[in-house]
This record gives sequence, C-alpha cells and structure tokens, in this order.
Amino acid sequence: MTDGVAAPMQGADGRQTYLLVDGENIDATLGLSVLGHRPAPEERPRWDRITEFASRAWGQPVRGLFFLNASTGQMPMSFVQALLAMSYHPIPLAGSGSEKVVDIGIQRTLEALRDRPGDVLLASHDGDFLPQLESLLGGDRRVGVLCFREFVNAKITELTSAGLQVFDLEDDVAAFNTPLPRVRIISLESFDPTRYL
Repeated sequence: MTDGVAAPMQGADGRQTYLLVDGENIDATLGLSVLGHRPAPEERPRWDRITEFASRAWGQPVRGLFFLNASTGQMPMSFVQALLAMSYHPIPLAGSGSEKVVDIGIQRTLEALRDRPGDVLLASHDGDFLPQLESLLGGDRRVGVLCFREFVNAKITELTSAGLQVFDLEDDVAAFNTPLPRVRIISLESFDPTRYL
C-alpha cells in the first residue's frame, strides 16, 4: 500500500487495465457542451461506475489514475478522499500558469505505458493525446477512450480503424444517475422510445 492506495492487482493472466481520467476535460465537456451550466454534484459522473465498467469491459482488474490540476496550491480534499475511497489514485499536478499540467501528466503516463504490459482506457475528449494513443495501438494491447461520442476529437475516432475502442460515458458506461440532455445519432437497435415519452 502506497499513499493510502492499494497496489494494483493483476488478473489471472497478469494483465490489468490502466484507467487514466482527465477529470477537467470530462467536467468541462459535460458542463459547457452537454448541460450548458456548471455541473451540480448529482449531475457529475459516478466515478465508481466508470471503474466497474472498465473492469467488466475487458474482464480484468483496473488501476484508476485521476489527474487533477493543483497549480493553485490547493487540493479539493473532500473529492480526493472520495476518489481514494473508490480506489482511484489521485494525481494532483502543479506547474506554471501557462502549463496544461493535467494534459502533460497524462501524456507522460501514456508514454510510460508503452514499455509496460496492460491495457489502457483514457477518459477524455482531448486531441492532445492523439500521438500517445496512436503509439499504443498495433500490438495485443487493448486501447480505448471513454467520452461523449459526439464531442470526442475527430482524429481520435479515426483511430478506431487501427483498433481503438470508443465507449460512451452515458450509453455504454451508464455513468450518470439521470438521462442527459444530449442530441446525438442513435443506432436503431439501441433506440428506446420510452426515454422521450
């Protein structure tokens, strides 16, 4: 056990999933693009459901890494405690005012994962991770993105032809307690008319 977080377990075959969460990006996309206002606590994703989905999706243990911007010198301690209780490893990063510390931290982590076994899920819509995601594809490693499909960077969705999997936070993960006010293309087989009645 380190920093109050249990060491990651590995599956029977020694594999695990690394779940990297760009919390700022998910929160901003939810607030600005989906809700049109700053999300209230009850409107935010249920982060425990996201790790549960990650474990079910590929049938193996998950190592959750939640990146936070702590450049102000402050940490949201109640949120950090909640993350720890859900077995996430909070990673509060600080830098100069112009640095995108969360993006840089995730980029470095994705680069470090190239030399380690394990599968990777990234919760973000951001195209800044495109080179790192692309470099993880091509072998037997599974790589996926958790997002709102209609807002993910178009270049990231192009990587599906190379094996990237895209999972929708609402439709696939069921990360929210109530339906979100989204307008998006719905496949006919998953269309539920009762949602609109």
